[in-house]
Amino acid sequence: MTEPPTLAVVIVNFNAGEYLARCLDSLERRRGDVRTEVLVIDNASSDGSQATAIGRPGVRLVQNEGNRFLSPAWNQGAAATEAPFLLFLNPDTEWRGGTLADLVRVAREHPRAGIVGPRILDPDGSVYPSGRRFPSILDATMHAFLSPFTRRTPFTRRYEMDGWDRTTEREVDWVSGCCMLVPRPAFDEVGGFDEGFPLYAEELDIAARLGDVGRSVLFTPEVEVLHEVGVSTPRARWVAVMHSNSVYRYYRKHRATGWRRVTLPLAWLALRARAELAWRWGRTR
Repeated sequence: MTEPPTLAVVIVNFNAGEYLARCLDSLERRRGDVRTEVLVIDNASSDGSQATAIGRPGVRLVQNEGNRFLSPAWNQGAAATEAPFLLFLNPDTEWRGGTLADLVRVAREHPRAGIVGPRILDPDGSVYPSGRRFPSILDATMHAFLSPFTRRTPFTRRYEMDGWDRTTEREVDWVSGCCMLVPRPAFDEVGGFDEGFPLYAEELDIAARLGDVGRSVLFTPEVEVLHEVGVSTPRARWVAVMHSNSVYRYYRKHRATGWRRVTLPLAWLALRARAELAWRWGRTR
């Protein structure tokens, strides 16, 4: 009798091209000794990339008739497995250091953690500042408007925890959604991803909700993952608007309490203006 998997890797694919194959290859190389299944949830890709998942041992392909976007498809994948650990992974990632087993081990060593995220590398090999604070209103506003031009401001530095080289393990407010390990009990405790965040800010939202129930978010350097960024999202105005809508929904849901409710109309206008900047400059990170 085959033992059930300990870890399910859920990958949502949408026209990821050759990157999906690279991702799946790296998972096979970096599996370690953890029993793993991989679920590729394909959102009606038109580039044929989903075929890469066919015939691979331990990989299941689920093909949707339309684009369900990210959070609904992640929930779909989580519902299709009973594995006690869930790894939500972007198709434009590639495992570079450590193993899947290492990430599961770190989660087991920190049973209060609701999310464990690895060190993320940009395509040029530099360290991406995954593992951040929930920003103050001032820092969020100034970061939003200035980051398309420069990230060397005190607002972005505070938000991105500048000065920490990300070679040490620590609790943070949230980590990049390109690679998040979530224990099943934590995932179920908060009801999975809020599908009102179809694309963008879903990692902020689930981290905030996990914090509300006493769970932590842990950054670990024991695993390194390279993230290509934006492979499945076109550079289009509607993408920037969707990003601004998601950030606004997060702000309204988690941060605009008490007197801050009066700032909602201004926040909406500011984020729409920022969307226009981000679209023109091609940056939403």
